[in-house]
Amino acid sequence: MQKKRWMAAALAGAMALTLTACGGTDDTAASTDDSTSTAESSGDVKKISVIMKTSSAEYWQYIKAGAEAYDAEHDDVEVSIKGPTSETAFEEQMSMIETDINTADFDAYVIAPLQPDTVKTLIAGETRPVVALDSNIEGAPEVKTFVGTGNEAAAKQGMEAAVEAAKAAGWTEIKAIEICGVQGEPTNEARKAGYIAGIEENGGDFLEEETQYADATADRAVNCMEAIIQTHPEGVAIICANNDDMAIAAARTAAGNPAYENTIFLGFDGVKSACESILNGELTMAAAQDPYNMAYQAVDAAVQLINGEELPEFIDSGSSVVTADNAQERLDTLNSYLA
Repeated sequence: MQKKRWMAAALAGAMALTLTACGGTDDTAASTDDSTSTAESSGDVKKISVIMKTSSAEYWQYIKAGAEAYDAEHDDVEVSIKGPTSETAFEEQMSMIETDINTADFDAYVIAPLQPDTVKTLIAGETRPVVALDSNIEGAPEVKTFVGTGNEAAAKQGMEAAVEAAKAAGWTEIKAIEICGVQGEPTNEARKAGYIAGIEENGGDFLEEETQYADATADRAVNCMEAIIQTHPEGVAIICANNDDMAIAAARTAAGNPAYENTIFLGFDGVKSACESILNGELTMAAAQDPYNMAYQAVDAAVQLINGEELPEFIDSGSSVVTADNAQERLDTLNSYLA
């Protein structure tokens, strides 16, 4: 337990220094079990299934790395990691969850649900511990704790920084339009609520009726940004997005347009591509998660639950804001996770 406390503190400290959730390392054959283990034959081995939202995005590579790090540091733990090909491959993830729940091989489950209500049905009656990762599975008594980012709080923190930056850039009317992910998805809605609070509590206006939905993809974000430019040829102080990919796409689409020269482009996740975009002068800033530590804590939570320990309903893995001042330091940290 002392080692666990030390590791959690070290990870939190590292990300705090960088002011800390997507394209990156290619993880082919999403349905393949990326199981890693250093467990020895002596003693009981705790086997934990980790099912991500996807295996193809950079953010989830940090999740994978965090879970693998816990596995590598604990000889009595074996972690199996998998995820579908995309965040809209709902049936693929459901099949993975159903397969793992129906096997006796695992002692606990860490699940990042694409469709929480459907996952709730799949895990109903499960007696082995379940940990929700990244997004909660509301109303499921089988879920003993949720490890993730306080998405609303993180988005509010990012928007507050964006408002200050917009004022410093000379905007007198602080208005924001969001390019969202999947409409109705809980994480998406929590971030939107945080953006709204962050601007409205600081004298600005969130143009909610002009929200653009891009299904969390960069290609559709380009179309959304083009629509915003047509509707607002005079420019908008802040363009915020549900993830970094969409925010970067929006910034690149508006590049060269004088009306958007001083627009603040705010992303969410703080992945490598965001840091690089900030350093290149495209993206302005990003509300940042700590996916590596999130996964590490989630696997640790599963182990504690197997051992009969009680945990709080929510474990916050932390967040911060990445700007030009700290983007290089965070980039170095993220690179170290995937080395």
